[in-house]
Amino acid sequence: MTFETLKSQVETIVSNTSKTIDQRLLAICELLENHIDYYNWVGFYFKNGDKNELKLGPYVGEPTDHTIIPFGKGICGQVAVSNENFVVPDVAAQDNYIACSITVKAEIVIPIFVNGENIGQIDIDSNTPDPFTSEDERFLEFVCKKVSEIL
Repeated sequence: MTFETLKSQVETIVSNTSKTIDQRLLAICELLENHIDYYNWVGFYFKNGDKNELKLGPYVGEPTDHTIIPFGKGICGQVAVSNENFVVPDVAAQDNYIACSITVKAEIVIPIFVNGENIGQIDIDSNTPDPFTSEDERFLEFVCKKVSEIL
């Protein structure tokens, strides 16, 4: 399925107000994980109140112990501080990486902004080395923009 086709499905999910926000976020995770072969773990992390940490939200994939991530720690924690996309073609080459599974080879994290504030992110792990392109980044930025509209 192409990113363009997925965009319309993301819009349909986001606009379904009969579902809770968490249900819609989970549906987005399921959509991406089911239709993009190299998206093996898809989840959302959000700022945990006024604490300098992220809290795991809806996700699909292997269970993770990383339900709380301090700002600055790991790829997700770095994005919480930098406010910038982070594409990691090879997680083994990252010093500040939190291993969730030995099968993960690459990761992409895109921040979610509401009123200019970084309030969370989408995090995707891949078991494929170096799979992410600029098209993944643009698509996931679109996803985050749509998600920000319901938060």
